[in-house]
Amino acid sequence: MEKRAERENEGGTLPSTKPECSPLEALLQDVLGQYRRVHDGEVASYIPELGKTNPDHFGVCIATVDGEIYEAGDCDVEFTIQCTSKALVYAAALSSHGREEISTRVGIEPSGDAFNSIQLDKLNRAFNPMVNAGAISNTGFISGASLEERRAKLLKLLSDAAGRELSIDDQVYRSVSQTGHRNRAHAWLLTNFDKMDPATNMETLELYFMQCWILVTARDLAVMGATLANTGTPPPHRRKCF
Repeated sequence: MEKRAERENEGGTLPSTKPECSPLEALLQDVLGQYRRVHDGEVASYIPELGKTNPDHFGVCIATVDGEIYEAGDCDVEFTIQCTSKALVYAAALSSHGREEISTRVGIEPSGDAFNSIQLDKLNRAFNPMVNAGAISNTGFISGASLEERRAKLLKLLSDAAGRELSIDDQVYRSVSQTGHRNRAHAWLLTNFDKMDPATNMETLELYFMQCWILVTARDLAVMGATLANTGTPPPHRRKCF
């Protein structure tokens, strides 16, 4: 058995080892113990499906660029990625189209207003990638001959960044698609100033709705963060995804 274990280890098939309780793990357990019973605030209910979220779920996870994962609590419970997706899609757009092209549609300055404010900057661009108008613009850089093809590309992008296959919460997506009129206003405003293609702007908006309601876990988000920190290469150094 010892020789077999040595051969497996030499072949790189065994996971890397770390102390049974590292300082990071001890810290996360301490954070979990201190804050797990805090119930300030309210569960989001502006979309009925979100109001069903269990407020007792709490997980904290750290992923390093070399593939180590430290976690405590409910790190395997799925929830919708929502606006966190904006950073990943922006990174992918920069990688595929370059900063110069992206900057014709999306700036990098703060707006001074709410993320869903319906306004553009002096150049008729979205203020930055984290406001809804900027995020919708960046989703437009995910190309494809059909919505289904673009959806597959989107899911692959985020799945590669997370290191596992992800899916969309179709119930929440359908609910948002039926009521997301403010985001439709963003899309038409951008279209008016030639920042979106009028032939595909509503398709792009549907893709944006899907993007925000992809299901992830705390561990997925930690790995995605490590992917961003590693300039688009997911840990532990798999194929570059953007």
